[in-house]
Amino acid sequence: MATGNRRGALCCAPLASAAAPAASPVTMTGGEEVIHLTAMTTQVTPVDVPPAGPSQGDELIVAGNVLHNGVMVGTYDETCTTTRTGGDDSSTVQCVVTLTLPRGSITVQGVFPITSTGPGDITLAITGGTGRYHAARGDVHAMNTGPTETEVTLRLMR
Repeated sequence: MATGNRRGALCCAPLASAAAPAASPVTMTGGEEVIHLTAMTTQVTPVDVPPAGPSQGDELIVAGNVLHNGVMVGTYDETCTTTRTGGDDSSTVQCVVTLTLPRGSITVQGVFPITSTGPGDITLAITGGTGRYHAARGDVHAMNTGPTETEVTLRLMR
């Protein structure tokens, strides 16, 4: 997987009703808990398997911090693997993400396309968690807003 616009870094980096600073990132609507966070990438390692260039099996390993109002409330670790490539420099990646927060962790997984302009909006499934999030389910919506910044919205179903 090439660097630059092709990064799939989250995707995701969310969840923390745990370390709620001044204004809480969490809102409740019916049986749904919504959490708004920012994911800041701190490390990225692309792994380009043969043949050179975008090909099936390429990986992107990403780590970063999760923030609310500029205050760090957790971390995230993510691995994305290219599963399909297209002749138009597009690809499909499968990502697995773990968000580590003070009160537990949340796991996220899913597949999304990446085009020459980047991944665009990403929606992935919350597949589980630990601690406060042991029964987590729902989805995560992520939108890359800069080279190392992603706005993340988690919807936890209760």
